[in-house]
Amino acid sequence: MMIRAQSALRRSAGIALLAAGGVLASSLVVPFDAGALTGRIVVAGSGPEQPIIQDLARAFEKLHPGAAIDIEWDKTVRAVELVKTGEAQVAVTDRPEPALDSSLIAWDGIAVVVNFANPLGELTSDQVGRLFTGRLTRWSELDGADKPVELVVRTAKDNLTAGYEASLGIAGKLAEAATVAKSDQQTLRLVSGRDAAISYMSLGVALRAQEDGVPIRVLTIDHVEPGEPTVASGRYPLKRPVLLLTALRPDPLTVSFISFARSAAGQPLVRPLYTPVGSSSALTLPLVPSSPDTPRPAT
Repeated sequence: MMIRAQSALRRSAGIALLAAGGVLASSLVVPFDAGALTGRIVVAGSGPEQPIIQDLARAFEKLHPGAAIDIEWDKTVRAVELVKTGEAQVAVTDRPEPALDSSLIAWDGIAVVVNFANPLGELTSDQVGRLFTGRLTRWSELDGADKPVELVVRTAKDNLTAGYEASLGIAGKLAEAATVAKSDQQTLRLVSGRDAAISYMSLGVALRAQEDGVPIRVLTIDHVEPGEPTVASGRYPLKRPVLLLTALRPDPLTVSFISFARSAAGQPLVRPLYTPVGSSSALTLPLVPSSPDTPRPAT
């Protein structure tokens, strides 16, 4: 195992998904267990996906001892640019890039959480959007307690924020008068300690915290209970994709690693944090805004 920036590793894979009209269509190039693969590739990222990428890499290396994957991971890493320049072969992100192939390996459901003392158990997407854009400012407006709403948001650069805003159709409109949390754990501390707080976080982490007795409540949205089945089926509306981006013509080792990540052997490794996607051939992505200088995929 090799460490770069703040993390790095070794492994490999194969399947290419082409982004077209917001839909990813898969195209298997070579099976992940084909032949004796050798060589080295770099997987780069900066978000919360690092643990599952490491697990996928470890498992893949056991299948192919001659293959190595260096995982370059840091908040400052510009993963997509590294793939475009050839310095990395895979970028882990949640935003399709028109010039790169996108392979969907998981969904990250996004939970809306409140303090356990809050009597509300359900909201609509519209109500959530109005809360986080500052158009609803007191819980009494939603038949809750007569207290001001305390918003807890993630940083603007956080992948979770982009996916959350895109799911709600409120990109760039989060209320400025909000407390900023830098991680799921900080979000849990803030919401569990403030009766009038509301925030958003990765669904898997929120559900485990609720089961462990942390005094939060994970809200039902649009009459749909949050959970792996409803995220996988598309019924639960708040989620972001976990994508592996590659060059349009990736090398066999890169192709094989991605195929493994989407295979029956690889998909259970994403479950501790995210909702697996299996090997579905077509999946619709929520529209996540690209960076200002990057054209948005056609819809």
